[in-house]
Amino acid sequence: MGIINYITRAFSEGEKRDLSGPAFKFFISIAFILSLFQIVSVVLGKLDLIQLLATHLSLILILTFLYYSFSKQSGTSATPTVPDYICSFLALGAGIYFYIHAERISERIPIVDPLSSLDIFVGFVFIILSIEAARRTIGMPIVIIVLIGISYALWGHHLGGLIWHREFSFSEVVEDLAYSFNGLWGSPIAVAASFVYMFLLFGAFLQKAGAGEFFFQLSSALAGRTRGGAAKVAVIASAFFGMISGSPTANVVTTGSFTIPVSRRSGYKPTFAAAVEAAASTGGSILPPIMGSSAFLMAAITQIPYISIVIAAIIPGILYYTSLLAMVHFEAIRLDLPKANKEDIPKVSNVLKEGWYYFIPLVILLFFLLNGYSASSTGFYGVIAIIVVSWFRKKNRMGVKQIFEAMVDGARSSIPVTTACAAAGLVISGFMSTGLGGKLTSVVLGLTEGMLLPTLILVMLICIILGMGMPVAAAYILTAMLAAPALMELGVSLMAAHLFIVYFSIFSAITPPVAVAAYAAAGIADSNPNQVGLEAVRLGLVGFIVPFMFVLEPALLLDGSPIEIFVSFFTAVIGVLALSAGVIGWLKQGTTTVERMLLITSGLLLIYPHVIFSGIGILLFIVVFTLQKKRQIQFTPLEKGA
Repeated sequence: MGIINYITRAFSEGEKRDLSGPAFKFFISIAFILSLFQIVSVVLGKLDLIQLLATHLSLILILTFLYYSFSKQSGTSATPTVPDYICSFLALGAGIYFYIHAERISERIPIVDPLSSLDIFVGFVFIILSIEAARRTIGMPIVIIVLIGISYALWGHHLGGLIWHREFSFSEVVEDLAYSFNGLWGSPIAVAASFVYMFLLFGAFLQKAGAGEFFFQLSSALAGRTRGGAAKVAVIASAFFGMISGSPTANVVTTGSFTIPVSRRSGYKPTFAAAVEAAASTGGSILPPIMGSSAFLMAAITQIPYISIVIAAIIPGILYYTSLLAMVHFEAIRLDLPKANKEDIPKVSNVLKEGWYYFIPLVILLFFLLNGYSASSTGFYGVIAIIVVSWFRKKNRMGVKQIFEAMVDGARSSIPVTTACAAAGLVISGFMSTGLGGKLTSVVLGLTEGMLLPTLILVMLICIILGMGMPVAAAYILTAMLAAPALMELGVSLMAAHLFIVYFSIFSAITPPVAVAAYAAAGIADSNPNQVGLEAVRLGLVGFIVPFMFVLEPALLLDGSPIEIFVSFFTAVIGVLALSAGVIGWLKQGTTTVERMLLITSGLLLIYPHVIFSGIGILLFIVVFTLQKKRQIQFTPLEKGA
């Protein structure tokens, strides 16, 4: 019975511990050392790549086994067990071994320079520990994908047809997974250990410096006086936070603890309030100029300049948040929610006077990025800028204690990202070394018969499935390696193909059944997670439509003549407003079923930038608007007479 219970627990993910005593001191010491190591590596820039990646992964694994329990049944108050410390010791030993032998590992020629038995053992330890860490932090889905990839490498030669490959020995598989730049040390972990870490550190410092309160107050000042302002504040505040943090779940937990209760008190239903927060927090990663870590990830994978990605993402980001704000507005009018008292809402001028300097680090980020500095160096300069501007006001000054805590917070937030990226590297290695990566393009195109729309739908489903419960970084990298070539084979541009994958890797956070951002919001609102997820998908509908549109019409990515871009943007804005009105069921007043269907159809036609479709869409919108206006004129005199 004990063995069965153990196996059952092994199929669940771990839970974050409330560490205390020596275990807590050990954890924060390792976390601080990791952040310090990352900063020193950026400043000096002299480390061998294997040394950097192995040290980063080794320390992350130690933090994982200290901070995450074996399973949820272990409880949050449980202290690290003997097996946890053994795993931590093995991770430390493997990291030291790779650090010492980094030059040999980097310069060796596969097959020509054979690995020793000790090499194989240490590499195998790193692989097993990385898989276990991914299970504890993310859950079994990613582990199952990893095991499928490794199993395919080991036994795929028994299969026939297109997916057959030559036989690989156990040592060859370990060599490719742990001693090449395809597996553990591939692009996913390289991304996680460089600029992604620095930007997570940047977000931690920004929070510790009091920027969270400033951006929330600024959001209140901008939207608090409007009808249903509480939910609009949630949208704007979550956009600010999500753009910086890059983690939908962390964003929900941070801003949702304030915005969801306020939205409920304002008159919104708990499910709606939670869904607004989940949808708004998730969208932060597509909002320029920072886009969480999405733009940096895409720049690293595609070699497209960062600034080009940010510029291309402007219109899609505007369309998404325009739609979300419009839905919140229409819902507020439908429910006849009152405006907040003016005296309870701060003035924009007063808020900016108190915290205008929080924009300085963001401006510095953009300045260095636009001038060609690496993302890691830019993140470091941003951290320095935050420390400096925190001294502008006495209550937010960052001293030694606050800096130490921010460095620990940055390391803590990087744990699930790094473990997911390590697992993604193992999957990519298993597929690429066997030649399956190239064959997948043929498989995808074969399933869709080379038609663009079915291929887009299939890639969307792949993104959502792989992104279930997985950090954006890992979900994007994994899908980009496996699915992007199929889109480009059909003539989709490099920019559009990868942005398409970025969008759906991000929006998997609100897509049931594993909608992690919706689950987090539901917990705060005390609502049903599945209902919140479905409502979040409804509110974020434009986020699921726009990627198809910019693939079909590059003008939405600012790729075209000024007239084409203007017309596409103008019609798309009207389209998202019409779609929002149709989804909520309110324009100038409540819509009939027919009017609602016409508005949704109008919105879809207008978002797709084609002259004929746009003309039909505008006509349908005018028809509904006229019907509602006529009905409003007929009923207004009776209401006045009453």
